[in-house]
Amino acid sequence: MRSIRVFLLVALLSTITLVNFLAALHGYRESMAAAQQLLDRQLAATAALLEKLPLQQVQSELPADGEVALQLWGEDGQSLLKSANTPGRPMVPLEGGYRETNFGNYRWRVYTHFSPESGRWIQVAERADLRFQLAERVVLESILPTLLALPLAALLIWLVIGRGLSSLRELANALREKRAEDLEPLQVSEPPQELQPVIRSTNALLERLGASFERERRFSADAAHELRTPISAIQVHLHNLERELQDAGLADRSGSLGKLRLSVTRMVDLVEQMLTLFRTNPEHYPARLEPLDLQQLAREVIAERYELFSARQQSISLQGTAVGIRGDVFALTVMIGNLLSNAGKYTPERGEILVTTALSDSRGYIQVEDSGPGIPAQERSKIFERFYRVGGDCHASQAEGSGLGLSIVAHIARLHRAEIQLSDSRFDTGLCVRILFPASSGTVLPGEEHA
Repeated sequence: MRSIRVFLLVALLSTITLVNFLAALHGYRESMAAAQQLLDRQLAATAALLEKLPLQQVQSELPADGEVALQLWGEDGQSLLKSANTPGRPMVPLEGGYRETNFGNYRWRVYTHFSPESGRWIQVAERADLRFQLAERVVLESILPTLLALPLAALLIWLVIGRGLSSLRELANALREKRAEDLEPLQVSEPPQELQPVIRSTNALLERLGASFERERRFSADAAHELRTPISAIQVHLHNLERELQDAGLADRSGSLGKLRLSVTRMVDLVEQMLTLFRTNPEHYPARLEPLDLQQLAREVIAERYELFSARQQSISLQGTAVGIRGDVFALTVMIGNLLSNAGKYTPERGEILVTTALSDSRGYIQVEDSGPGIPAQERSKIFERFYRVGGDCHASQAEGSGLGLSIVAHIARLHRAEIQLSDSRFDTGLCVRILFPASSGTVLPGEEHA
C-alpha cells in the first residue's frame, strides 16, 4: 500500500532536485562563460603590462612557472623574449585575438596583441585545464550548499506533510476504532476543508445504514408478530378440526390433515429459522462475549434435544476436554443446536453422532460428526448459502428442511471470528463439521475426558 506521506515527500524532493539541477546547470554555463571572460581580460591586462616594459633587442628567456607562458616577437619575426615552457616558434600565428593551441602536453588559451608603439607582437597564454578547474571550483562551491541542504529539506518536508496529514490520520483512527455496531457520526476536531466533504459523506452513509438497520430490526419484530400469530391460529383451528372429526367418528382417510399438520410444522420451523438467521447476522446482532465452557454448553444443548435423538434410536456422545472461550451464550446455543439438528436429521435411525470439544494448536474447537450420507466434496462450498440443500427437496434421506441451518451456523461463526472446516467423519459415511475459534479465545479448563 502506498503512503501519501512518502509519495508527497518523494515527489516534492524530486521536483526540488530537478529544479535545482536545471538552475545549477544554467548557472554553471553562465558562470563558466563569465569566468572565461574574466580570465581572458586578465590575459589582455598581462599583455598590456608587457607592452609597457622596456626590453633590450636581444633574445632572452624567462623561467617557466608551468601555468602561464609568454612570448614577445619583433616585427621581423625575431624572438625578443619568451618563457622556458614555450616552443621556439610563435605559440599561435601572429594575428590579434584569442586562440587555443596545444604544446608542452597541455591545452593553452593564447592572447595575441600587436603594439604599434614598440612594434612588438605579444603573446600571453594560460593553461586551459587550470582555467576550467578554477571556474568549476567557484561554481561547485555555490552548488554544494544546495545539495547539502536536501536532507534538511527532506526532514522539514516530512514534518510539514505529517502535520498537514494529521487530520486524515485522525479520521483513519476514528474509522479504525469504530465498532461494527457503532453508527454514530464521526467526530474529527477542526477538519480541513478538503476532508469536510469526506466526513459529511461518511456520516450521511452511517446515518443511512443506521436507518436501514433500524428498519430491518423493526421488520424482525413485526415479522415475529405478524407471522407467528396467523400460524398459531392455523394450528389451533387444525387441532379443533381434528377433535371435531374424532367426535363425529370420521376418519382422515386421505391423510390430508396429517399432511397439513406437517406443512404447518414446516412453516413454523421455516419462520423461526428465518428470524434466527436475521437475528444472528453479525451486522445486526449485538454480541455479548463472555467467558464460557464450550463443552458444558454442548452438554446442555444435547440434554435439551436428547429426546429427539432417542426417538430415532440414535446414539449421541460427547467427548474431549473442557474448553474455555469468549462467546455469546445465546448465539453459540443456536449454533450448536443447528449442528445437532442437522446431524440428527440426516443420520439414519440407529445411527451415531459424536460431539468433540478440544484444542488444536491452542485454538478451541467443537466438532460434530455423524454417520449419515455425508456431503460430496464438490458440494461443500455451497451448503452455507441460504436455502441451498444438497439434492434439493429430493434428498435421499427424505428429511424435511429449509436450507437455512448451516447459513445460521456460518453467521454465528463469523460473529465469533471462527473458522468452519468440513471433512469426512470418522464413521464409514457421514460429515464432520469443526468450528475452530481464534487462538486468543481458547484456553483449557480443568476437566476429564468424557466418552
